[in-house]
Amino acid sequence: MAQFPLNYDHQLNIKTSDIQMGILRSYTYHRYEPTPYEALDCLFEKYEVESGDHVVDFGCGKGRLNFYLAHRFGASVTGIEMNETFYGECLSNLEGYRGKNKQKIEFEQSLAEKYEIPSSANRFYFFNPFTIEVFRTVVNNILLSVEHTYRPVEIILYYPSPDYVFYLEDHSLFNLKLEVTLEGYEKNVNERFLVYEIAY
Repeated sequence: MAQFPLNYDHQLNIKTSDIQMGILRSYTYHRYEPTPYEALDCLFEKYEVESGDHVVDFGCGKGRLNFYLAHRFGASVTGIEMNETFYGECLSNLEGYRGKNKQKIEFEQSLAEKYEIPSSANRFYFFNPFTIEVFRTVVNNILLSVEHTYRPVEIILYYPSPDYVFYLEDHSLFNLKLEVTLEGYEKNVNERFLVYEIAY
């Protein structure tokens, strides 16, 4: 049985469901599409997040992952969103949010590559929010942060772009830790999560 039913948005008094393509048209930054709740349930049956973790969601859209993780696990979550409209909807959702651990949710309006990685952040989530060029820059920023303040960090990819996968697989500092394939989607190799960890 799924942890969260399809009316989870309604239960928490948030609005994250709509796919919107017209608000932002950009080669570099991709359209907003939330990770399905069923997919999140599947991932977190096999992947642990704890209350002491700090997760950064790049291209957070309307904040679905942030609310999910704070409510279910009590983790600190930061959503990074460049689009002003979506950022405003994140703040509206946060204001009306009726779930747990509201104080652990924050949003920043910023280009991903300009976001300064905090030393507390140890999990980083990507649902193909931008091109490989931006992804490389963000990963480099993460590694620079780890050099400054060492801690184990992990990168979580949903519906992983082949370019993202090739880059991490080819990178000497990353190992594949976990692959989670969604039940019922075995014929679509993209319907999966990949979790990479830094290998020091």
